[in-house]
Formats: sequence, C-alpha cells, structure tokens
Amino acid sequence: MLFDREQEVEELNFVLNEPGSHFLTVSGRRRLGKTTLLVEWARQTERPTIYWVASRVSSTQLLRSFSQAIFAHLHPDASIDPGFSYPSWEMAFGQLAELASQQRLIVILDEFPYATEVEPALPSILQNSWDHTLKQTQILLVLCGSHIGMMRKLQAHQAPLFGRISGQLQLKPLPFSATGAFLPAYSLERRIAVYAILGGVPGYLERFNDRDSLADNVRRHLFRSTGMFRTEPQFLLQDELSQPHNYLAVLLAIASGNHSQSDIVRATGIEHVTSYLSRLQELHFVRRNIPVTVPEKDRLKSRKGRYDLADAYMRFYYRFIHPNQHLIEQGLHDWLWQLISEQLRAFIGTYAFEELCQEWILTQARSGQLPIIPERVGSHWAPDAQIDVVAINWRLRQILLGEAKWTGNPINRKIVRDLLAKTPLVVPDEGEGWQVHYAFFSRSGFTEAAVAEAQKHEAILVDLDMLGEVLE
Repeated sequence: MLFDREQEVEELNFVLNEPGSHFLTVSGRRRLGKTTLLVEWARQTERPTIYWVASRVSSTQLLRSFSQAIFAHLHPDASIDPGFSYPSWEMAFGQLAELASQQRLIVILDEFPYATEVEPALPSILQNSWDHTLKQTQILLVLCGSHIGMMRKLQAHQAPLFGRISGQLQLKPLPFSATGAFLPAYSLERRIAVYAILGGVPGYLERFNDRDSLADNVRRHLFRSTGMFRTEPQFLLQDELSQPHNYLAVLLAIASGNHSQSDIVRATGIEHVTSYLSRLQELHFVRRNIPVTVPEKDRLKSRKGRYDLADAYMRFYYRFIHPNQHLIEQGLHDWLWQLISEQLRAFIGTYAFEELCQEWILTQARSGQLPIIPERVGSHWAPDAQIDVVAINWRLRQILLGEAKWTGNPINRKIVRDLLAKTPLVVPDEGEGWQVHYAFFSRSGFTEAAVAEAQKHEAILVDLDMLGEVLE
C-alpha cells in the first residue's frame, strides 16, 4: 500500500504522459518504500512494465537475471530456461528498444548501484545504448537505488550518464500524518512519541504494533540483539562509507549534544572534521541549521550553524541505544527503558515536537490562516535567547515567535511573559518597523492566567488537539 505518496505518483504520471523517451532516477535511503512506490505506481498505470532488481552476484549471473526478466515479459506464460541469457548487455538493451519502439514501456532497474559494483562498465554501456537506440523509443527508464553516494556519482559531471537523465525523484520520509495509517489505535500523543523515535520511515513504522504499548514496542524491536533496528544504523554507514569509524564518532558526538563544529572537534578529537560533516550532509545523515533570524545574504557564510542528525531513528539510536549496548547484552531491558523514559519527554520536545510545531506554522501559512506570510520557518539561538519556533518574512518585515512545551504541565503566564521579554533580543534591527506575532504550543494546555496574558498580545494558542487537526 502507498501512504502519503500522492505527490510522487503525480510526478511519475506527469512524465509517463509526456511523449517520447524519458530517463529518471529515484533515490532515497533504505526502507523508505521506493520499490513499493514504483511497483504499485506501475501496476496502477496498466502500462507494460519490466521490473528488475540487481544484486551482488557475478557479472554472468547479473546479465542472466536481467535477461530472464525481459524474457518473462515477452513470454509471460512460458517457463524460463534457467540458463537463458542474452550474449551481452548491449543485446539486452537492444531488446528493450525493440519492445518500446511502438508503445510506452516502463522499465524499472531497482538497486542499480549494486549492478554497477558488479559490472563497472554498465553505465557506459547503458549510455551508448540510450544515445543510439533507446532515446528514439517510447521507453520510460527508471534507475532506482538506496545507495545515495552511488546514485549521485551516476549523475556527476564526468559520469557516462551525465546529461541523459531527464528527471530525479528524491524520496523522503513520510510526513507525520502517515503515522495514523500505520498505528490507528494510538493516541495523537503516542504517535508523536513514535514519530520522534522512528521518523517517517515506512519500513520502521510497519513493525510497531498499536495493540502493544510504546514501551513494549521499543523493548521488543529496538532492544533485540539480532533485530533489524540494532543493525540498521551500522549497515547504513557501511553501505555508504568504506571507513566509517570517524563518521560514527561524529554522529555520536552530535547525538550527545555537541552541535557546533568546535564542540564536535573537542568531543571526537578529529581536527579536520569539516570533510566528515560535509560527507554526512551529502548522505542526509546530518543537517546544518542556521537561525532563521540570520539575513539571507549572510546565511551561506554564517558561523552560527548547528549540526543535528537528520534521520530520526539515527538520532534516537545514537542517543540511547548505542551508548547502552552493554545493558542490552546483559538483558537489562527494563533498566534501559527506565533510563530512556526519564529522558524521553525532553527528547521528544527538543526534536519532534518543535519540528511539528514549525510544520504547523508552514501548513497554516499555506492556507492563509496566519497573520504572517513566512519566507522561512525554523528557530533562533544565541547566547542570550533561544526561541523554539520562528517564522520570518524579511521583505514584509514580519516575524512570529513561538514557544513549544512538551511537558506534563500547562503553559503558565511566566512562560508567556518570558517569550515577550525576549522579543528585542531576537527581532532584527531592534524591532524597528517590524510586525511581531506570537504563538504558544502546548502538550498540556494553558492556565487561565496564560490565556489572559496571551490574549493581550493576540497570541496564537495551539494545544495538542489543534496541532493534530492540522497535521493529521
């Protein structure tokens, strides 16, 4: 089944309905549902389709597997000779060209980077076949892969396929709204907790059972010594990086609360950490955030950048699981869950809840429900002021400051006044000529005094139900 992939399907259908040949790439980390998306989309189109997935076998076996996928399409009711193979890749691609000469043919080559590992000349062979035959047909060729680095190399300036690929689809994790499809029996609060732990990765979400408690799901799946969740982060690193130990050190440092480059250097002892951070950003494991209050012209060279783990599960894993593997090995699962549960509220509030509040702002702005049209939405940090949610429009000189609280207590008047007091420290140009708006997001609601104080400033008050109405 497809969840919240309407935009991706729309983009694929747009290309499908355009005349002529098309060459697409679909990439994204493991377990995002790339294969499910492509196979289900192709099925829905009812167009002739050849689907083939590469594997790390010998060159001969690889060509034989591809050849038999074509044969199965040509002769769907015939049994395949186990030894059947085209003599060469050129002849196999030539057969595709013949099939696509009279009608639209969808060809999906899944995990294509694995094929290039086995047959390094394959991109060049494909390039030659595309230039001389395939380009003149009605083929829709899709290269799909989880190996982000290899997919980037396929499209690099010096690569054989450079200039042939007409479209790129980068699959991202599902939005928070998709958690309801996977865990319909869970409350909104519990699904936010799951989202903080697993993110929007379908391959993770489908393993949790909403008939079990959050604690039971975490213990059953994340604490298993041989389970997928224990090996996944290491596999992701090793699949992309030949010598991952320094990269692992950087990830652990960030997960432990070291967000500036200087702090990461001190935590890891790696002096030249910039190259590692850049590579991790390319792989979408790490992201560099800049306060939204930094002017556009200064953002590129700003020294106020903070590094965070971009992947939700990596963030949770390197914060709680990896440093406590000794507890898992000793079977002290209850002890570890107790340790995690004591810090989980703060973890959810710092990451998932703030991100969802920022998403709420964006969603409301798109529908015209806010007194501000933001150019950027994010947060602000400085030695004298930290603001969870900030939306800003530099052109119109509009800014919204927001406080997000994932605590068991309602927001009180002091919290409202504290945010108001920070205003001159945050608003650019000391606030001159700026329209300032306020918003407060609370898991546990608001005191009467807080509501009264907020109303004086026409502040937006968003409780958990209001958040869910917009984001679900």
